[in-house]
Amino acid sequence: MDSLQLFLDQFQPSGEAETGWLKQVFRFVSQHLEPKLSGHAPLPAGDVMTGVCVDQLSVCVVKKIQESMCVTHLLPVSYRLVSVSELLSQQHLACVSNTSWSTNQQRAWAKEAELSLPGHLALPRVNLLLIGCLREGGAGEWRLTDASGSVRCECLSPSPLWLNRPVFLPHWNYIPHNAPGQDQDEAGGYLELIGSPVLLRPGPEQGLAPSPGAVGVREAAGLLDNRARGQRVSVFGLVGSVCPQLVVAGTAFFCFWLTDECHTVRVLVKDRSRLCWTQCVYVGQSVCVTALRVCVLRGWRGSNILCVTDQSEIHTNYTHTPVGDTHTDTPLDTPPPLMMSHVDDEDCQEVEPERGVNQSGFRMNKSRVISYQGTVTTVVSEGAGLYVIDRKVGLCLAYQPTLRRKLRAGDSVELHHVHFLYRPCPDFPPSMLCTCLRSSLRVTTFSRVGGSSSSSPDSSCPGDGVLPRLLLEKNMGVSEYLWTCHLSSQLTHSLVPTVLKQQCVCVLSWKLMECVWRRGGGGGRRDIYSEMLDEPHTCPLSQYSTNPTVHQSISVSELSRSLQSESWSSGSLLSSGGSGLTRSQINSALAWSFRTQTGDRPGQRPLLVVGLLELPSETSDHQTLQLRDGTGGVACVVTETREEEEGGQRSAFNTAWIGCLVCVQQFTMVTERFLQSDFPSYQHLDQDQYITHTHCRVYLQFSLDHLHILSPSVAMVTHLSQKGEESSGDVTGRKHSEEEETEGAATAEKKRREASSSVTVTTGPVGGGSRPCVSMVIRVEQKEGVAWRNLAPGPKEAGLKEAGLTLCFSVRAAVIGPVVSWGRDPKNRPMTDREMETESRDKVVLVLSGGSARWFPLLQPGGLYRLTAPNTQDPSVLIGCGVSGRKGVELHTDSTLQVHSDWRLHTVTRPLLQALSPTHLSVSDVLDCRSELVCFQAQVCDRISLNNRTSDSGAGVRLTVCDQTGRSLQVYLDLSHTPYPPGLLPGNTLLLSGFQRRVSRSGGVYCSSLPLSSITVVSLGDVSSARPPPAPMMHLGVWAVSREQSCIVGQVRGHVVCFLFLQLEWSCSLCGSVFIQTCSSPPCRSSSSVFQSKAKIVIDDGTGEAHLWFSGALVRPLLGLADSQWAGLQRALRVRGHVRVYPRGRSLVCDSDDPLLHFLLCVCSSDVVCRQLSLTCRKQNNQRSEEMKRFSRGERDFMTRVTPPLQLTCLQLNAD
Repeated sequence: MDSLQLFLDQFQPSGEAETGWLKQVFRFVSQHLEPKLSGHAPLPAGDVMTGVCVDQLSVCVVKKIQESMCVTHLLPVSYRLVSVSELLSQQHLACVSNTSWSTNQQRAWAKEAELSLPGHLALPRVNLLLIGCLREGGAGEWRLTDASGSVRCECLSPSPLWLNRPVFLPHWNYIPHNAPGQDQDEAGGYLELIGSPVLLRPGPEQGLAPSPGAVGVREAAGLLDNRARGQRVSVFGLVGSVCPQLVVAGTAFFCFWLTDECHTVRVLVKDRSRLCWTQCVYVGQSVCVTALRVCVLRGWRGSNILCVTDQSEIHTNYTHTPVGDTHTDTPLDTPPPLMMSHVDDEDCQEVEPERGVNQSGFRMNKSRVISYQGTVTTVVSEGAGLYVIDRKVGLCLAYQPTLRRKLRAGDSVELHHVHFLYRPCPDFPPSMLCTCLRSSLRVTTFSRVGGSSSSSPDSSCPGDGVLPRLLLEKNMGVSEYLWTCHLSSQLTHSLVPTVLKQQCVCVLSWKLMECVWRRGGGGGRRDIYSEMLDEPHTCPLSQYSTNPTVHQSISVSELSRSLQSESWSSGSLLSSGGSGLTRSQINSALAWSFRTQTGDRPGQRPLLVVGLLELPSETSDHQTLQLRDGTGGVACVVTETREEEEGGQRSAFNTAWIGCLVCVQQFTMVTERFLQSDFPSYQHLDQDQYITHTHCRVYLQFSLDHLHILSPSVAMVTHLSQKGEESSGDVTGRKHSEEEETEGAATAEKKRREASSSVTVTTGPVGGGSRPCVSMVIRVEQKEGVAWRNLAPGPKEAGLKEAGLTLCFSVRAAVIGPVVSWGRDPKNRPMTDREMETESRDKVVLVLSGGSARWFPLLQPGGLYRLTAPNTQDPSVLIGCGVSGRKGVELHTDSTLQVHSDWRLHTVTRPLLQALSPTHLSVSDVLDCRSELVCFQAQVCDRISLNNRTSDSGAGVRLTVCDQTGRSLQVYLDLSHTPYPPGLLPGNTLLLSGFQRRVSRSGGVYCSSLPLSSITVVSLGDVSSARPPPAPMMHLGVWAVSREQSCIVGQVRGHVVCFLFLQLEWSCSLCGSVFIQTCSSPPCRSSSSVFQSKAKIVIDDGTGEAHLWFSGALVRPLLGLADSQWAGLQRALRVRGHVRVYPRGRSLVCDSDDPLLHFLLCVCSSDVVCRQLSLTCRKQNNQRSEEMKRFSRGERDFMTRVTPPLQLTCLQLNAD
């Protein structure tokens, strides 16, 4: 109590507040600082603090606090001393404390900080005081300690004189760790010391004392060649480079370089008590290091190196004064290293590569070594070591050990011997700085801001630190690493947490990088000693590859949005050839259109999509497979290669793909546009008021052979093992369940959130429990189309929904064997002997409705499937019910089985009973056969959406299909009661099952869909440049006498005999009347017109003649006119409106002396027109039959039958 009173008498407090504050200071010093300075933590011998009294120490603390305050005559009663343990446990927000601030100064400081980094908030101020001892921690840390604990300190320019001394911190930041899932003691935080601490009891000044016997760098370099046992040397010089601290085989060390004008020596620091020097030395600083010895560094091919001993000391800001010299000699006053504070893109030209561009498009460039200073403006990925400096320069720290203190936005940094790379990765800024083991990074100013005002998940790397560890293990290039980091950030948003756990994204991204970049081996092992110490310098960053066309990852929702937005903003609705169309033709052509784009976009980076393959949901518009990630799903038209045929394609049938996490690189993006409009003419297409409704559908087309499996499903692991292939392994750690692989997206996402585990996939049951089930193997023989039908709800859905329109389809299948009971779901295991005990010839009709209708895309005729009913051992559930009949009546119907929504279907194989590939008709077979119900395979040549103003989905569709022979057939589809089938595009090959073959009144053959018809895409073509097979070559004589309508399109090669008719006119686009300035029809008076042309010629191929009609754009090449001549002809007709020319007779419109008529007559009779032609023609349906004609010869009349000429319509003028 006497000591306390003596302490109070020193300051004579003016009130109770000051008295209480002084008592708290005295009590705090007694409890937290004095025990650390006495027996609990002995100081080095000779320290001035030995035996100090508490009251004297308290007086010193109060005086130092008063000196640091902006108002020195008052005690800072608003400030409170806080212990280290209290700071760590109670302070959960980042904060700043500065005793010298006034309120206005603090506000100005905060405003300036927030203006320098928009979107960030300045650190809040706290009135807390910190005192303690600065001690050396493990691995080179500096720590502030008191009796309650210690906290790590980061200093800007620390001095070794601060160690083991009591200090008061007048200005500091506290940054807590907010690592989830850690204990508070482990999380803790760290201090950022701004400026120098105040020493409460300073020791003797040693920084400027001369070191007797110290030699310069030049002399030290000479001593390295003459190593003497026991020799110690002191060396002074400028710090030229500071390498980061490494830990090899449990030993921590770092190196720095001392330089003068011409020489360099390396200093190795591995003494544990000297590792704290790593914060004391920086490039450009003058230092003197004592008691160094010359040693040999194992693993380095260079010469000897200077090594720090346990007697070594370092003197910073050292000025060497030679012994006996009375004046100060400053040989170390050399210019500082050149620093860059900005990088211009004009100066960042590519270095000439050592070798050209290889086949993969990669170019090897050399990096430049520079120094740079700037401010961190963005933390791209803390765990991956990626930042942005000055808002335009990227910084990668991944090739160095992880920083003890992560950089924060607002930090001012100084970089030396850093590698400058230009455009190493298109996903990052063009200018990139990358640090290696020679590079040094120093924070010159701590950030004044905390977190972002809008919390962004981008500031932390998923799986913190995983990517740098993989980089250290694989030693990949910086371009590959940057691409992987960006991919990891994108997959975090698209896959976490609905599909993957956050810790798995980095490993998944790395696997994808090895697949995309084709870099599996890495760059070999890094030679760390050569990288730090060799000159000239070589490291993994000396050369880097660039590839501006590397794949770009995109989420499913982003892909869908971009396709939908581009579908209506990509140029004109019609091509330039639509200028001659009338109003009805324009709106009919706009009713349906499509746009395709491959993932390998010309002139752009190819796309890459990662997602889960799933069955469609009950509410899906497309009954196709879905590619889904955490952002959404997209429909997919999928095919795969036949196993029994070389190179043939078929529709997807293997259920093992359900639940697989895949990467899709080769795919086609399809956008189908549906438009309801009433455009008057071609000139009005840019006016949106004529559009009444728009709708588009987007989906992908790809083959399963082009997928890369990232995480196989349980069934896929079994499938690959049967084929003798090793799966690439599940790098995601997903836990698969039977329900997850087939359930809807919403339910699957909920279950993924509830059951996230790090186990790899196995073929056993989930959780190790058994789920009894029964199954039977079937072979699908016939599949009906899926449609909305008015059905009663099934037994499982009876209490869930009312009767009404339900998606439904049925499958006729052959039962291979008996019903078998299982202890757990066998999935797609090979067929066992039990399942083949009795060969059955029974047939069954499976009815799949509601939830079970989602199996439609994978049930294909000819496939073998195991139908499994879970949670039962009763075989009768898989026995279909028959139709009861009267006595004596023989029934020829198959039994029917209703498939429940929780039943499973798995594709299986059996060595002795392969799946049968059903034979299908071709277009030629359909044209020649007499069957009423046909199943055939054909390629789509053309598609037309039939007018239906009541629906926006194109309920009526007419397809023109053909086979390899070129014969074509028209198929009419009624899609009003079926889900919209994607993939009906020119170039794709379809399997059309259950279609009705019909004959028109004119004898033409066509097909129409029935309620049970099914359409399946079996092969994908290049829809962007799809060309149907050429039509068959036809002879006019044979074609004329043939009454068969099986061939309506053919190729004809013949000579033009004569020109029969030519009509050119400007007509009204609304009513079709002749247009002269305005419409000639009084009720119309429209101001929009179109130019139309029509011609008729006689052609002879040697076997017969035919009348051939031309119209539209085909007339100009028939006449042999150039584009300019054709345009001039149109302008000449503007005044008169129309002209008709009969070269074989007399004109009915114009006088014979009309120059325009003379010109057209000359053209029609010229050799340019009467030439050899090769054409593709369509036979008209209105062919006239033989007719009786009367001929007179003299006084006699003759009656004879005359066959009318063959009437053809030209579709295309072929090149000779």
